[in-house]
Amino acid sequence: MVRRARPVRTCVGCRERAPIAELLRVVAVRNDAEIFSLVPDPTRRRPGRGVHLHTDPACLASAQRRRVFGRALRVLGVIDAEPLVRAINDTSLRQRGSLTFDGQRQSTVDATASARTRKVGRPT
Repeated sequence: MVRRARPVRTCVGCRERAPIAELLRVVAVRNDAEIFSLVPDPTRRRPGRGVHLHTDPACLASAQRRRVFGRALRVLGVIDAEPLVRAINDTSLRQRGSLTFDGQRQSTVDATASARTRKVGRPT
């Protein structure tokens, strides 16, 4: 069997290469004429250019200190990183897939939803 290569991206904070599953995608969303907010995109489905970042606060601090978000996202204007800072600093939301676009916790999948997907036979 042929083993397929997994996608690898570079963290904009620490500049280390890592599998895409270990990184959080971040996009810029326009709020006003020249104000953009950095928003986490855990599902990797938001439109537009995205950058990848470890969920480590040190990587976020490094990226902010070096001002890489504007260049990497090709955004001209003021960048508000507060939604991203809140999402990353919230220790209960550090795992990938537990963030929504506004930094709120996603609803958990209940056991009944997974039970509905199983094939059920006739009662005997």
